[in-house]
Amino acid sequence: MRPRTQRAIRTALTLAAAAVLCTPATTAQGAGGTFGPLPPANPATAANGTATMHGDSASSDTTPYPGPGSGAVNWSRTALASACPTVVIGSDHRPVVLCTTIFGQTPTVHLLDPGTGADLASLALPKGSLFGGVYAYLDNTDALVLVDGGNNLLRIGHHTTADGWKLAVDQTTPLGAAVPAGDNIVGLSPGWNGRVWFATGGGTIGTVDTTTGTVRTLNTGEGVQNSISTVPGHTAVATDHALYLLTETPDGTPTVEWRAPYDRGPGRKPGQLSWGTGATPSFFGPGTGTEYVTITDNAAPHENLLVYRVAGGPNPVCTTPVLTQFPASGTEDAVIASGRSVFVTNTYGYPYPALPAGAPASVPASAGFDGGLSRVDLDADGNGCHPVWNSNVKSAALPRLSLGDGKIYTFTVSGPTGSAGAQTFASYSYATVDPETGAQLSSSWIGLGLLYNPLQMTGTTGADGTLYQGTETGVIRVTRR
Repeated sequence: MRPRTQRAIRTALTLAAAAVLCTPATTAQGAGGTFGPLPPANPATAANGTATMHGDSASSDTTPYPGPGSGAVNWSRTALASACPTVVIGSDHRPVVLCTTIFGQTPTVHLLDPGTGADLASLALPKGSLFGGVYAYLDNTDALVLVDGGNNLLRIGHHTTADGWKLAVDQTTPLGAAVPAGDNIVGLSPGWNGRVWFATGGGTIGTVDTTTGTVRTLNTGEGVQNSISTVPGHTAVATDHALYLLTETPDGTPTVEWRAPYDRGPGRKPGQLSWGTGATPSFFGPGTGTEYVTITDNAAPHENLLVYRVAGGPNPVCTTPVLTQFPASGTEDAVIASGRSVFVTNTYGYPYPALPAGAPASVPASAGFDGGLSRVDLDADGNGCHPVWNSNVKSAALPRLSLGDGKIYTFTVSGPTGSAGAQTFASYSYATVDPETGAQLSSSWIGLGLLYNPLQMTGTTGADGTLYQGTETGVIRVTRR
């Protein structure tokens, strides 16, 4: 999911209001060997799998934890009257959820009871023209790190009081002086040396030392519509024109290691929210989990998976079209990247209830939503890649690969999925997929309409095997029966 998805959520919530008066080095066996290892655990975050929207600061979209499985499940819904794109879980096992309310479109943090999913505490935050907290992460003290609408970097802790749980801003670091007028921070991720990296929609990339308040920046001159990813010594940022790999000088000034332009296609595709890649960069590899970095481009009619060696400069290891079982493909989702394998989700034609303000007309003007997944593996010698399977599973969420049980977890959609159907008659199910073959292993019906629409947001599995899936109106909690 991308920061402009939050803009779309804000507009969608206006429509929804009328309708609803909201880590170990784990591996898993696969057909081509093993998936994994996990990327290295970032010392500044909570454990891999539950620290960020994409699981970890490398944005692998993997988890070390087994999920609810392919058998019978129980589920419950926490109604928050909000769209909830980020669920993270710390060492105390309590889910922390970042949402945007339907009424007022206010960014709000919630603390949930891990046993029941009940809302224990909430904290509303200032909103701006673009609230950058979609990509909040949980730090190594279980505090939520995010940027509010005033371009302040916040650390929000949850604390017990005589009256129960309370959420509070424990630290504030102003970033406004480093952000050009009219711009907003859209992504952030911690480095390995204590600094926090950020990127703005206008293309400014920076680091901040929250102990001193020192901020250093560079400007790419290109729009950024995705979050950013960090591994030891490197930060990856995808603009609407190119993939950047960056490092920093001793004083924290970002420097470009290499820049790789990509095919951005003739325009915004239906099922995407802006013109350019829909993928947050993902680091992966069979050795350290950081040898490669990957995104998708926006080529027409089929997008390409692009894989680069981190140490190899801007020449791709491979460029291959994906989701070719359909007439056209594109994605608004990050990929799953693990070991030698990359999994790409098709969102081409996905019916977001609304588009961000200023989004260009799509090319073509409209399209049906087919869904589907593709798996691509790097060649054994690391000098190319090859397709492994294409699947027609109609994923309505960004899937996640469990290295704990070797399953892909997602929510699927069936029935009418036009803009009206997505609000009223579309049917959503919890589902598991075999990463070896792409076959759907199980499906458990959840419900109809916007109360259950996951809006291509990703679920998070806790250490106890509970899956939390954000939806357009709250959070669904799934457990093994």
